[in-house]
Amino acid sequence: YSSEEVMGHSLVQEFITEDYKAAVQTVLDQALQGAETENFEFPLITKNGVRIEVLLNATTRRDEQGNVIGVVGIGQDITARLAQEREYSKL
Repeated sequence: YSSEEVMGHSLVQEFITEDYKAAVQTVLDQALQGAETENFEFPLITKNGVRIEVLLNATTRRDEQGNVIGVVGIGQDITARLAQEREYSKL
């Protein structure tokens, strides 16, 4: 997706699979309350309709006074790594 295609749209409602919407929303809501999450895995659907697996770290963003002002989410595509791990487990 281009930035124009995603800006102003809901990550959870429009890009997360139905079975993970509640869990991803909880992770983001907790980060907005100051409880950060590391290594949360969930599927994401690409523009082409391909399901990829993402590893998310959600970090609380604070201002100079320590007030929560947002969330920084870093996602990493781990699809290939998970496929490789599945292959190794078959050996």
